[in-house]
Amino acid sequence: MITLNNVIKRFDNTNALNGVDLTIPTGTSFGLLGSNGAGKSTILRLLSGVYRAEEGEVLIDGANVYDNEAVKERVFFINDETVQFGGFTLKGLKDYYKGFYPNFSDETFNELADRVKLPMNKKTDTFSKGMKRQAVVITGLAARTDYLLLDEAFDGLDPTMRIIVKRMLVDAMLDRQLTTVISSHNLKEINEVCDSVALIHQGKVIFSRDLDSVKGNIHKVQAAFPQEYSEADFRQNDILHFERNQSIYYFIIKGSEENIRAAFEDMHPTLFDIIPMTLEEIFIYEMEGLGYDAGELKKIE
Repeated sequence: MITLNNVIKRFDNTNALNGVDLTIPTGTSFGLLGSNGAGKSTILRLLSGVYRAEEGEVLIDGANVYDNEAVKERVFFINDETVQFGGFTLKGLKDYYKGFYPNFSDETFNELADRVKLPMNKKTDTFSKGMKRQAVVITGLAARTDYLLLDEAFDGLDPTMRIIVKRMLVDAMLDRQLTTVISSHNLKEINEVCDSVALIHQGKVIFSRDLDSVKGNIHKVQAAFPQEYSEADFRQNDILHFERNQSIYYFIIKGSEENIRAAFEDMHPTLFDIIPMTLEEIFIYEMEGLGYDAGELKKIE
């Protein structure tokens, strides 16, 4: 289990993380979602031991991460930058990391390299950005660590390679209960790969929960009624957004579908539809409901 307890990380006089509490269970595919500068990459660098927190605890299975070799060999961090690998061939990259990770599998590495058709003896600085990303991902998977951290994991990959990399990650998670933590500003990527998510905003965790519960707890409703109502007539419901266009009423409401339908039953609606929402819409209204500037989420695609 990954645990962050009241973590504060400063750069100069600025708090990049401001009292972060986060728990990520073993075997989870966990997404860190937020706009650029929200604090996602800082969390990953703390978990990999690159940074040391000024305050609070950063723990993996109860042990402090920073300067702890036994913990670090169980964690592989895939940075959002790949320029540092430019002098390596793919084979050189494999040999380099074998020295740090005792469970490194040549068989896994060769199998994955063959799957993505990467040349073994060319320096990676001749690779495209997407090919470099593939090279580091297969190295991370071949290290066979318990925890894999990916910063903007799919950046630079074309659509076909995105599918291949996602399949490799899912296969590894199913095969050996790999825990993955993936940062992204892309809602679609998080939705496709992760089963739990934390929304990070200005160095704080806005919420952290199972994605299914996020999707199942907020709904868009359109309705029409045999008589007119004002917004005040719906105050008994947990409404995050209300608007009316002539005879049609539109709501964003928190709660289960069953409870929402029951709440409107006595008003005898002549039209009542619950419409699927995108993750972007859900997070925007969640932030507004918590009193945050949801406009910041427009930076998240």
